[in-house]
Amino acid sequence: MSNPLRILTTLDRMLTLPAELILFGRSALALGYPQSPGHFHSTQDVDGILPLTWLEPPDAHQDFWQAVQLTNAELEPAGLYLTHLFRETDVILQPDWVKHCLRIELGLPKLAVFRPSTLDLILTKMARADEDDLQDIRFLLRQEGLTRGQLELAFDRARLPEVKEIQELFDCARPKVIAMV
Repeated sequence: MSNPLRILTTLDRMLTLPAELILFGRSALALGYPQSPGHFHSTQDVDGILPLTWLEPPDAHQDFWQAVQLTNAELEPAGLYLTHLFRETDVILQPDWVKHCLRIELGLPKLAVFRPSTLDLILTKMARADEDDLQDIRFLLRQEGLTRGQLELAFDRARLPEVKEIQELFDCARPKVIAMV
């Protein structure tokens, strides 16, 4: 079984109430694209984006947080985990990103799983601009016929975290990503 699917299946089993999770990172690529390479499924974690509206009120998702803790405790011996859950303001995204999320059908009874649009996934990969992320961006560009203009518009619209290093890495990655088109 795919590691991301194993993690999400475990989380679903731990939930007592319905919940939603928006994936990004390798787990989003592994589960969100039918042509994903096998090595994407060996990632040991699931990364998620939490919309600001989801975080209000702060105590609204106690069941979810408890299920995350139980999931991590059960999967720790296998080296699998679900701990990278970022607020949307901590990830590079377009302002209207949440409107363009796509559901990933996994057949889980309680957990609805989504991924951002391909453009937004590319933006999230530009926060580090390392070779692994650039390879992931190449994969994403092959999945959808994005144009240079679409990428440049997304870059211009991108909402970046207020972290100088991330902003510098994003600026460094822009020409590399444009050169891939």
